[in-house]
Amino acid sequence: MYEEFLRQVPLFADLPAEDLTRLCQMVGEVHLPAGQILFSEGSLAERAYILFAGELEVVKNVDGRELYIDTQAKPGTVIGEMALLEETTRLATVRALQDSFLLTLDHHQMHQLLNLSPTAATVMLHTLTRRWRGIETHVRHNEKMAQLGTLTAGIAHELNNPVAAVSRSANQLQAILRRSELAWTALNQLGLTAGQQTEVAVYSRRIEEVANQPLTLDALRRSDYEEEVEHWLEGQSIPAPWEVAPTLVSLGFVAAELGRLTAVFTPTQLPVLLNWLESAYTAHSLLSEVVQAASRIAEIVNALKSYAYLDQAPIQNVDIHEGLENTLVILRHKLGTHVTIRREYTPALPRITAYGSELNQVWTNIIANAADALNGQGQITLRTRQEEDVVIVEIEDDGPGIAPAHLPKIFDPFFTTKPPGKGTGLGLNICYNIITKHKGDIVVTSEPGRTLFQVHLPVNLAA
Repeated sequence: MYEEFLRQVPLFADLPAEDLTRLCQMVGEVHLPAGQILFSEGSLAERAYILFAGELEVVKNVDGRELYIDTQAKPGTVIGEMALLEETTRLATVRALQDSFLLTLDHHQMHQLLNLSPTAATVMLHTLTRRWRGIETHVRHNEKMAQLGTLTAGIAHELNNPVAAVSRSANQLQAILRRSELAWTALNQLGLTAGQQTEVAVYSRRIEEVANQPLTLDALRRSDYEEEVEHWLEGQSIPAPWEVAPTLVSLGFVAAELGRLTAVFTPTQLPVLLNWLESAYTAHSLLSEVVQAASRIAEIVNALKSYAYLDQAPIQNVDIHEGLENTLVILRHKLGTHVTIRREYTPALPRITAYGSELNQVWTNIIANAADALNGQGQITLRTRQEEDVVIVEIEDDGPGIAPAHLPKIFDPFFTTKPPGKGTGLGLNICYNIITKHKGDIVVTSEPGRTLFQVHLPVNLAA
C-alpha cells in the first residue's frame, strides 16, 4: 500500500522490492490531530516515524522556555530514528501544527532496515548530522542568550542595593544638611571660649573619622552603652535622649567622656552642642554611605567591563586571578550568603595570552554549576599554580558529586543530569571547546563531597 511512497524516501530507496513489500506490511499508522504531541523531550524512544502528510514542529525546553528548532512538512521525512537505534531519550519535543498522518517503525524493524539496505546507514548519518547541527546552533545561541540574561540579572541585582543606598542617603541628606547647618549656626552664637572651640574641633574630626570607619560594638554591648548614656542625658534634662544616645555611643562617648562634656560646656550650651553632634554625625554617616555605595557601583561596573574585556582586542595578556574574581562578582547573587569561597592562589602567577572573555565563560559555567550542586550551602575552592609553561586552575566544590556513570559524558553536547528544561547540556561542552581552542585541557574527577574541575592552559598561546 505504501511501497510507491516509501520508494521515494532516501532511507528506503535501496531496499529490494520484496523487502520493501515486507516492510510495508509491518509499518504502523498514527493519526495526529493538530496540537497533539507525537513524543516529548526526555521520553524513551520506542518508535521511529515517517511523515506521510501534515506538518510537525520540533521544539526544545530550555530553562522553562520553549525554543523553536525546526518545522517538518515534507512527506517522507523520517523522525526519531537515531534515538530509537541508540535506545536513548528524545532530545526534543515534536507536535503537530496541523492534522498529520505518519507511518511508524519499531526498534526491530529499524535494525532490519539497516541490515537490508547498505545506503540506509549513510542516509541516516547525513540526516542525523544535519539535525544535530540545527539543534546545536539553536540551543548554543539560546545558551549564550540565557547566560547573558543570567549575567544581566546578576548585575542588576548587585547594582540594586548600592543604587538604592545612594538614593535613600541622598534624599535624607537634603533634610539633615539643613538641620546640621542650623545646629552649627546656633552653636557659634553661644559665644564659645577658645578652649570650647578647640573641643568642638576635636569632636568635628572624630565625627569624620567615625563616619568613615564606625566603631565595632556587638549588639549587647551597644545596647548597654545606649541605656547608660540615655540615663545620663535624662539627668541633664536633654530633650528626646533616646534619639541622641545612639549617636553619642557611636562616637565613643561613654561614662568617662560624658563627664567631660559637663565639665567643658555649660548646661545652656550642652543641648545645643549635642544637637549639633547628632545632626553632623548623621550627615557625615549618610555621606559616607553615598561614597561607599558609589564605590561599590564603580567596582561592579569595572568588574563587568573587565569580565567582558570591552574595548580590547580578542587576545590579551590575561590575569587569571582577576578573571576569577570578576566572575565571582558577576555570580555573587547566585552564590548567595551561605556558599563560602576559599582562595588558594599562587602568588605571582604569570599572565597568559588568551581570549579573556571566553575564559571567563569557562569560569562562569563551572562556578555556576558548582553553586547549583551545593544548592545554596557549602564551599567552593579556587586554586591556581604554575607547572613549567602551563597554568593550572582548579575549581572544587564539596557538593554531592557526579555519578561515575555520568563522568565520561560530562563534556558531551546536550548531556545534562538536570531534568528536561532545566539545562541545555551545552555549558560544559562550550567550556571544553574553549579550552581546546586555547590548546589546553580540562578534566573532572568526582566523588561524594568533592568534585574537582582542573583546567590546564599554556602561558603562551602562540607557542
